[in-house]
Amino acid sequence: MDKKYEIFFTKITGAGNDFIILDDKAGELAAHDLDYSHIAQDLCRRKLSVGADGLLVLESSDKADFRMRIINPDGSEVDMCGNGARCSAYYASVNGWGTDLKMETGAGVIRAEVSGSEVKLKMSDPRDVKMGINLGVGSNMIVAHFLNTGVPHVVHLVESLEGYDVHNTGRKIREHSLFAPEGTNANFIGDVTAEGASIRTYERGVESETLACGTGTVAGAVVLGLLGQVKSPVRMKTKSGEVLTVHFDIAGEEVKNVYLVGQAHIVFEGKA
Repeated sequence: MDKKYEIFFTKITGAGNDFIILDDKAGELAAHDLDYSHIAQDLCRRKLSVGADGLLVLESSDKADFRMRIINPDGSEVDMCGNGARCSAYYASVNGWGTDLKMETGAGVIRAEVSGSEVKLKMSDPRDVKMGINLGVGSNMIVAHFLNTGVPHVVHLVESLEGYDVHNTGRKIREHSLFAPEGTNANFIGDVTAEGASIRTYERGVESETLACGTGTVAGAVVLGLLGQVKSPVRMKTKSGEVLTVHFDIAGEEVKNVYLVGQAHIVFEGKA
């Protein structure tokens, strides 16, 4: 770590997507005017610090039970994180904030139901859906599908997922001019059956492949549904080996009532 911040944190994981949670629901941290961007860049570093896929700051809200802010390891703040929201809801339930929760995010107010270690999260309806985009990636042309499930995602179906070069292809898609200036996350789908599929994700802001991505998993499942390859509920096996389940309703090209379901666990608590 660059320095001591004298703040307590909780390390939590959902399907291998791991986060550092700072609890500022009481407003004590806000009084210190902390630079969360710098803290995220410092604490999220693997092997050199606590290590995580992102920093979650939980604050009070006049619209919901609490507000969740998401800061990526590169210091950027984003509107939504599916597994981060599930982890935040689990943290809230463990700390007595309730089991039927509403949380304010940059993508709107979302709802979570917590039962033991399982969290069922109602996502915002996907928007900006564009199917069958011919996308030039390096010297190759691929068929991609785009949608926003709280943050932007590209989905690409591949024949052999295990050996696929997710990092380099994902980075090229993330930086593609079509998605400038914000960029996009990139998801790769394989092993498709009638019940679900396997998924790997290159995450914008982490700038690497992660073991799981909640909004990416939802994007992948919805695309498979729109292509007519699966029906809800869809079981998506993540890079960590854990399975996330996605529920949705499709009417024509409209997708509604989207839920993300999976486990969350506290790894440890500490002081940084």
